[in-house]
Amino acid sequence: MARLALENGAEVVLTAFPRVSLVERLVRRLPGPAPVVGLDVTDPEQLGNLADRVGEHFGELDGVLHSIAYAPPAALGGNFTTTTWPDVATTLRTSTYSLHSLSIALLPLLRKPGSSIVGLDFDSSVSWSEYDWMGVAKSGLESCARYLAYYLGPQGIRVNLVAAGPIRTMAASEFTKEPGDDFYATWQAKAPLGWEADADPVARACVALFSDWFPATTGEILHVDGGAHAVG
Repeated sequence: MARLALENGAEVVLTAFPRVSLVERLVRRLPGPAPVVGLDVTDPEQLGNLADRVGEHFGELDGVLHSIAYAPPAALGGNFTTTTWPDVATTLRTSTYSLHSLSIALLPLLRKPGSSIVGLDFDSSVSWSEYDWMGVAKSGLESCARYLAYYLGPQGIRVNLVAAGPIRTMAASEFTKEPGDDFYATWQAKAPLGWEADADPVARACVALFSDWFPATTGEILHVDGGAHAVG
């Protein structure tokens, strides 16, 4: 997403947690500069001064990308019926409430009508094996986005989600699988357009939602999954 935004003329600032140095190393691969700001979205103090810290680089923002999710191992992998509240609370606070907290923290910099908040989602209309409480968190994320769209709309701020198909990321590698099970191959076979687990189509959708080509679209979930969500 950062690469494609830079290639299309945007200026980008990234957040990182817990290892800022890791993201700073990844930034060197990008086609342009991108300052990195440390941010733990569960820390009220860091959220409270986030606008000031981002403002040191840019006086205002045209858009915010929410690409944050975390669940403790006990909340995933088939542990749904035994997960305790502390692990559920961590999952929901980090993966759901953070859309709200990040948006409100950066609201002072979203001054232009037409500003856009985009969050990354995964289809939560059905249950997924071993996705467990993260699936519940994604359902909450979708509802949170609709309420933010309602309350921020009068300020000219759009709020939308991109529901991506499975991508081979570090986060995805945390899910355990049954021997011989290939979730990606199953998804590719199901999707009418096929699915290559490629992040580029997802990034393109995010860039489009940040642009002024969707001026009257908010509260929407844009599926970028090869059409798998539409197939029974």
